Amino acid sequence: MLALSAEGILPKIDYAIFADTGWEPRSVYEHLDRLEREIAKPADIPILRVSSGNIRDDALNPDHRFASMPLYILNKDGRPGMTRRQCTGEYKVKPIKKKIRDLLGHPYPARVPKGVFVEQWIGISTDEFHRAKDADVKYMRNRHPLIDMGWSRSDCVRYLTSLDLADTPKSSCLGCPFHGNAQWRTIRDNSPAEWEDVVEFDAAVRKGNARANATGNRLLGEAFLHRSRVPLDQAPIDHVTAAEWAALQQELTDEDELEQGVVDGCSPWACRGDAEAVQQDDFGLTA
Repeated sequence: MLALSAEGILPKIDYAIFADTGWEPRSVYEHLDRLEREIAKPADIPILRVSSGNIRDDALNPDHRFASMPLYILNKDGRPGMTRRQCTGEYKVKPIKKKIRDLLGHPYPARVPKGVFVEQWIGISTDEFHRAKDADVKYMRNRHPLIDMGWSRSDCVRYLTSLDLADTPKSSCLGCPFHGNAQWRTIRDNSPAEWEDVVEFDAAVRKGNARANATGNRLLGEAFLHRSRVPLDQAPIDHVTAAEWAALQQELTDEDELEQGVVDGCSPWACRGDAEAVQQDDFGLTA
């Protein structure tokens, strides 16, 4: 959407906002720098980077309140469970809303006057039209330009390729539990330092986040980043799922890929882990 606006295909936007969890892959930060340098600045579109802190550091800090990640749980009785997903709201949505209020001139806790609002563009394509929702506050009105244009994910990829941006990385935390095996393999095989980082984090949260442990709310079970509920460096990430094979053979449509979890990523208003969270909700969690 930033490139479409910069080219004049879409109206010029006032700002682009990136919510930084502090734990994105290096490739994402490098790509953001390139977008700012080659697309945003020439079009005089500021990219604003907002943050609620570093999600990795916060999870391991006993003195810091932590909005939980959706960790996979193995309870003492052997039953699987999952911790609540609060990270998207805390580290993505919250800092964006704060910045929007600041831009409107009515920072919290001031009340935003009636009729004062921003039009917020969200990059959901036709493949995920079911994720397109209205804003939950009156000072934001959501619009989905890609859907308005009838663009699918494939259309977006073709457009990015035409701009020499075909290697656009997916934005998500390095240690997001919603990564599929392909994403875990990409980190392990292409970025040894980042792989070591997530393996260390996986071990560090085995008994839950540090704040909960410090306040006596210990997890009565074990937590893991991988859905197999074994340590990440032992998890079966080399297993190529049927969905992955089908995608490689181009036997799946883009929509099927999305539904079966081939596409990883984290958008403030379209976390692709929602389906996984609903599925895991059927299991009890002992805390």
